[in-house]
Amino acid sequence: MPDLLKPAFFTVVMARLRSEGSGVKPGPVLILGIEMANRRASAVLKRQLKTRARLWPDVRSEELWSLDNEGWAPLPRLMPLMMSIMDDLAGKGTPVSRVYLELWSRLREEAFLSLGNAQEMAFHAGFEGQRALRTWRDRVARLAELGFIELKDGPFGEQSYALFPNPYHVVKRHFLKGNVQERKWQALLVRAEEIPALDIDDIDDQGNLILEEEDDPKESEKPEKRIIRRTVKRPAK
Repeated sequence: MPDLLKPAFFTVVMARLRSEGSGVKPGPVLILGIEMANRRASAVLKRQLKTRARLWPDVRSEELWSLDNEGWAPLPRLMPLMMSIMDDLAGKGTPVSRVYLELWSRLREEAFLSLGNAQEMAFHAGFEGQRALRTWRDRVARLAELGFIELKDGPFGEQSYALFPNPYHVVKRHFLKGNVQERKWQALLVRAEEIPALDIDDIDDQGNLILEEEDDPKESEKPEKRIIRRTVKRPAK
């Protein structure tokens, strides 16, 4: 029986390695961590499959969607709660979560998207009729105002290209400004600890991004490397 968790796990690990620069090779500690995590994931999967078999003894795996299938997009486990938060931030009558989800479903690892086929995306997000495209563009603009996407103009007008900052970072910055409901923020924190999703800790209490980097490339040739933690201030909008 295939381990459905392995493809997703290795996708995340390799994406992080690539993001840290070319030529990065996983060392023995990382490889051991991957193996241990996959053993734990395999044990959890086996227990879940046994439970499913008891509850639905006649179901066949071929009837269910699997990570082994083509045509899927990775997304944070806390996306539903963050979508609820972004709708709160957008205000009554202008929900933006469906638009955000439609955009996110088209993303790849580069976190960047061309918005040329706006009419199609608007329809997929549930907007129909004469005002569909206008409503879509209004919601895209609102997402940009809230910081969930960044827009650049180009051949398709002011909304030609979109960049997608880490939504955990965006939500935390809004919380620091007092814009997020306390109960939803607490729910986000608790669930993030359970997953775990440590992205929230990337932002300090002033809303700045915390980075870790080597102070000198030559230091990599030495047995020990000194890590500098510095903050990157986000330009005010």
